[in-house]
Amino acid sequence: MRSIWKGSIAFGLVNVPIKVYAATETHDVSLHQIHDEDKARIRYKRVCELGHEVEYGDIQRAYDDGEKTVVLTPDDFKQLPQEQSHEIEVLEFVPVDQVDPMMFEKTYYLEPDSRSPKAYVLLRRTLEQTDRLAIVQFTLRQKTRLGVLRVHDDVLLLQGLLWGDEVRPADFAALDTSVKVSANELKMSSSLVESMSTDFDPDRYTDEYQEELQQLIDAKLEAGDDVDTAETFGEQASSDDDDAGGDVIDLMAALRASVDKNRGGGSRSGGSGSRSSGSSRSRAAGSHEDSDGSGDDADGSGDRNPAAKRTAAAKAPAKKAPAKKEPAKKEPAAKEPAAKRAPAKKKAS
Repeated sequence: MRSIWKGSIAFGLVNVPIKVYAATETHDVSLHQIHDEDKARIRYKRVCELGHEVEYGDIQRAYDDGEKTVVLTPDDFKQLPQEQSHEIEVLEFVPVDQVDPMMFEKTYYLEPDSRSPKAYVLLRRTLEQTDRLAIVQFTLRQKTRLGVLRVHDDVLLLQGLLWGDEVRPADFAALDTSVKVSANELKMSSSLVESMSTDFDPDRYTDEYQEELQQLIDAKLEAGDDVDTAETFGEQASSDDDDAGGDVIDLMAALRASVDKNRGGGSRSGGSGSRSSGSSRSRAAGSHEDSDGSGDDADGSGDRNPAAKRTAAAKAPAKKAPAKKEPAKKEPAAKEPAAKRAPAKKKAS
């Protein structure tokens, strides 16, 4: 497994260096399209509506409100808060049962990345003992995200969360209809559930469609029903992550200072549930580099921007920040970077 990036968890004044790995993968059989006549593979070109083929470097992003289109240039995006921090900032701790699984997104393993994993183990055991989840804010692929830290076996997991306004309410008229369920019907239904009850074992279930699809492909290859094609996918060069040191110094003192700060009414930077990156995001972890430029997350260059439809900031370009800071003038209020929806699963091409 190769790490996606490395950074740290900001746990009060304690810094926990970590590496991040994708915890899940898909085993779907990959297919592509070909021309039926000559069996050549079909490729896609970027063509504008006027019929001109467009190079990737000549593509700009824009927002369309249905009547007008606002073009956003690279200079426009430079005015927005930079989202390049590799710090997972703990905002608060909540009971496990208060986070609805509907909000969960992709899951990542967190590996301790220092000569001494003491701070990592301390945070893991604390979450286990208190039966809490850590609500965190982090940046991945230039996108601000909400998430939780939780424990799986002996590993800390980082699990992305949808923002609150990304969960649709279940507004169905049928649910308002009065329905009478008899005691006998409920008893019989409960009896059926009891007869089918067991312990969950994910290995008991398999994707039969994918298995049979692979068998079909293997049978065609064995029968010689294939055509010779040049290799279509190049292997991406991989680079090993640099070892990062940095033991947590005087862990007890950092914990005591964190507790004293919270008891004294110290406010959390970023705020609970805030989409801003927070002032503490510029701390030490921001110096780390991505270990995998391509990554596992399908955000790409951020061409899709569905979240812009629900944020007023996207409808009007931000004002340019002054080149020099003037102490006499108040800084403008921090703009909230628009969060993107989770990318749709890629269809087989």
